[in-house]
Amino acid sequence: MPSPRLTVRACGAVADIPAADWDRCANPPGQSFEESGGERFNPFITHSFLSALERSGSVGGRSGWTPQHLVVEDDAKRIVACAPVYLKAHSQGEYVFDHGWAEAYARVGGGYYPKIQVAVPFTPVPGRRLLIASDAPPEAFDALVKGLRAVRRAIGASSIHVTFANALECGGLHAEGFLARTGEQYHFFNDGYADFDAFLGALSSRKRKAIKRERRDALGDDVTVEHVTGAALGQAHWDAFFAFYMDTGSRKWGRPYLTRAFFDLVGAAMPERIVLILAKRRGEYIAGALNFVGDDAIYGRYWGSIEERPFLHFELCYYQAVDYALAHGLKRVEAGAQGEHKLVRGYRAVATHSAHELADPRLSSAVADYLERERAAVEADIAQAAAALPFRHED
Repeated sequence: MPSPRLTVRACGAVADIPAADWDRCANPPGQSFEESGGERFNPFITHSFLSALERSGSVGGRSGWTPQHLVVEDDAKRIVACAPVYLKAHSQGEYVFDHGWAEAYARVGGGYYPKIQVAVPFTPVPGRRLLIASDAPPEAFDALVKGLRAVRRAIGASSIHVTFANALECGGLHAEGFLARTGEQYHFFNDGYADFDAFLGALSSRKRKAIKRERRDALGDDVTVEHVTGAALGQAHWDAFFAFYMDTGSRKWGRPYLTRAFFDLVGAAMPERIVLILAKRRGEYIAGALNFVGDDAIYGRYWGSIEERPFLHFELCYYQAVDYALAHGLKRVEAGAQGEHKLVRGYRAVATHSAHELADPRLSSAVADYLERERAAVEADIAQAAAALPFRHED
């Protein structure tokens, strides 16, 4: 037992955990922006989102993602902390790449899989991963860490990976001996712009003209854009979007991760947190971008198109998301992993954080050396990106 007051148990399905208890830990009511680590409400760590992944068969079964969520209870059997935990049989759908680590370990006779992944499957969105209620005792963090290590030992896993955690969590895990890894994403920040034209006014003349041209060319005279959310989301919208998702997913990953049932389930469970941006031409939907909405940000997750059209991807995924954020007073737009092309469109490079513990000291030492060099390279990239932003320079 990690503490005389706390016990830890593992659950094979998020459905085995009361939704109210999970959500009280995931997004504690009333917490400030600072207390939350920079996000007061994150839709991806909610019981609804994780349950939709499991109920739809997107995780579990033969997916290679086996739920093993941790729950911490006090001596009154009240849940005070939890974590989305999965036993992984591969390294797909994570966006923090460790394939090289697995290959190196195999070359010296080690078995990298199974491993333990503390993450939101298929979702490279930073946020809390060790979910602790606001009134939890201070030992709750340590209880989760000890619980993760106990699961690793019990199943003989090679490692524990806490990916896309926030900086506060990663700092705590680093103090516990985890290796720190830094990545890079591109986010748009609302610097108090009244609308999209005000944002454009902050750009250099050349970049401002380029964006206006892209938006004009993307839609032309025959494409309209719809924002569909809440009760307006219907079967026809999801049918259209799933066709886009399958087309893009098949080309990028070989096998799309999410099932058709996922979209129905998540759409029914949290419609007010979804904005589906759809392009229509001649009465037919031709492209779409799926977004989720927190209290402080809009998150672009999936995009697809069944018709090639210049700049339509930029319009639906970036510019329309910025329009929405500005209209609704959101602090930022997070448009997914990678994409240096976002820089010239006003998105800024930011660091992402992960923490890793590798049981074999030989592998741990080699990875630690690699991560030290990688962190320096990422830091240099972010500094270089900041210097390349398209904003006007005041004399």
